[in-house]
Amino acid sequence: MIGARPLRRGVAALLVLVLATATLFGLAQPASAHAILVRTDPAEGAVLQAAPDRILFTFDEAVRVVPDGVQAFDSRGGLVEVSATAKGAELAVALPEPLGNGTTVIVWRVVSEDGHPIGGSLTFSVGARSANVTPPPSDPAEAPDVPVALTLARWVGYLGLFLAAGLIAFAALFLPADPQADRARRRLATSARTAAAVAIVAWLAALPLTAIYLLDGGLNSLSRGRTWSSLPPTEYVVPALVVGGLALAVALLGRGLPSRTRRVAAVVAAAVAVVAPALTGHTRAASPEVLVTGVDVFHLLAGSVWLGGLVALALTLPDLSGRGVVAATVLARFSTAAAGVLAVLVATGSVLAWRILGSWSALLDTTYGQLLLVKIGIVLVALAIAAWNRWSLLPRLKRATKQQSRRARSRPIVRATAIESAILVAALLVTGFLVDKSPEGDPVPASAAAKTDPGVRTTTLGDIGVRATLTPLGVGSNTVTIQLSSAAGDPTEGVAPPVVRLASDQVELGAVPLKQVSAGLYTARVVLPAAGTWRLQISLRVSEFANPVSELEFVTKG
Repeated sequence: MIGARPLRRGVAALLVLVLATATLFGLAQPASAHAILVRTDPAEGAVLQAAPDRILFTFDEAVRVVPDGVQAFDSRGGLVEVSATAKGAELAVALPEPLGNGTTVIVWRVVSEDGHPIGGSLTFSVGARSANVTPPPSDPAEAPDVPVALTLARWVGYLGLFLAAGLIAFAALFLPADPQADRARRRLATSARTAAAVAIVAWLAALPLTAIYLLDGGLNSLSRGRTWSSLPPTEYVVPALVVGGLALAVALLGRGLPSRTRRVAAVVAAAVAVVAPALTGHTRAASPEVLVTGVDVFHLLAGSVWLGGLVALALTLPDLSGRGVVAATVLARFSTAAAGVLAVLVATGSVLAWRILGSWSALLDTTYGQLLLVKIGIVLVALAIAAWNRWSLLPRLKRATKQQSRRARSRPIVRATAIESAILVAALLVTGFLVDKSPEGDPVPASAAAKTDPGVRTTTLGDIGVRATLTPLGVGSNTVTIQLSSAAGDPTEGVAPPVVRLASDQVELGAVPLKQVSAGLYTARVVLPAAGTWRLQISLRVSEFANPVSELEFVTKG
C-alpha cells in the first residue's frame, strides 16, 4: 500500500515538474485552434485572363482532405470535375479540363489539425464575371455544427472512462488488505465493470458519428471504404487505447481481490485508457505540443482519480463505517492523496487554459472561455465541499470510538461525497461541450474573411515586396501574415527569414515568432492586450550586407 508521506513527496515532485516545465516554455505561443485560410490562388473575386491549371488554398496549419470535400460549380450550378490533394498546410485542387469563360465557385471542406472540420467557398471568373450565378446547393460558409448524438456519446464516454479508471485505482490503491474491506472491494469491481462497459459502448458509437461529422456525410457514407480511410489515424488509435485499456484493467482486477502485481497492472492499463484522449483535440494545436499534451495527461489522470475516488467513497462508506476503523483508514488515505491530486488538477488546468486561450480577454469574449469560466465555478464549489469534508467531517469520524457513533458521523460524509461527485459530473458535462468549441470563438467563414479587408499593409524591402496582414484587428488573439514576393509577383525569400516586432505606445510585445507555412509565407499568433494603433516593424536580410527595415501601422478596435 502507499504510505501518506511517500505519496505526498511524489505528488509534490510531480507538481514541481509540471510547473517548472510550464515556466521553461513560458514564451511559447497559445493554441492555434481551428485552421485558418491564409490565402488562395487565385484570390477571392479575381477575374483571370486564362483558366488556371489548379487552385491552391494555403492554411496556417496542416489540414486533411475528405471524400467529396471539394466541389466546383459553374455559373449555372453544374458540377465541374476536379480532384483535391492536401499536403501540409496546402490544399491543391486540380482541374483535368480547362474551365470555360464565366464564374466558377469552389466549395471546400477540410479537417484541421485539432480534429475539427472547417469549410468555405472561393469564387473567381475567367474572361469576365457571369451576369447570373446559381449558388451551390449548400452553404459551406457556415461552420459545421457538432451533432447532438456525438456530443452525448463523448460525454457518456468520458464519464464512463473516468469512473471506471478511478474506481479501479481506488480499489487497488486505497482499500486496505483487510478482510473487512472485501465486500467493498467486490462492489467497486462490479461498478468498475459496469462503467467500463458503458464507456466502451460510447467510445465505439462515437467513431461512426465522428466520421459523419468530419466528412459531412450521411449514414450511407459509412458503407464506403474511403470514408473510413479518410479519418485521421488518431480517430482510431484513441478509441482502441480506451477500449483495450479498460477491458484489460477490469479483467486484471477481477472480483477485486487480485495479487499485488495484477493490481498494479490493472492501474497501469486504466491509466493508459485515461490518457489516450490527450492525443486529440485542442492540445494538438497548442504550442509547444509536447508540453501541452504532457500537462493534459496529468490533468486527465488527476480528474479520474478524484471523480472515481469520490464515487468509490459514496459506494463503500456505508458498509465500511460499521467495520471498525476501516472507514477512517480509507478516508485518511484518500483525503491525503486527494490534496495532491487537487493541486495537480488546478495546476494543469491553469496551464491548459493559458496555452489554449492565450489571453484574459478570451475568457469573456469567446464561447470557449465562457464555458471554461462555468467549469471553473463548478469545480470551485466541489473544492469547497472537499475542504469541508477534509477539515470538518473527517476529523469527527476519526474521533468516534463506538460503532453507532461512527455510522452516524459517516452519513454526512457520504452525502457530501455524493454531492461532490454529482458536481464533478456536471463539470465533466461542460468539458464535453468544451471539446467541440473553438478557443477563438465563433469562427469567421473563410470565404467571408477573404471578401473583407482585415487590415493589409504593403511595403518593399530591397527588391522584395512585403504584404502584411493583421486580423481580425481586435483585442485578444490575432493572426499576423507576412507574404514575400518578387517583382514578378512570385513567392520569394530573403537571405534569412523576416523578423517582426509589434508595439504600441503603451505596450512592447517584442519579436513575434513566425512559422513558415510555404515559400515566402509566414504566420504567427499574437495576443493584443489593448485597442489602438499598433506598429508592426519588419526587417529582412536581402543580401549579405543589406538588412532593410520598414514599419507598418494597424489600428485595432476594442
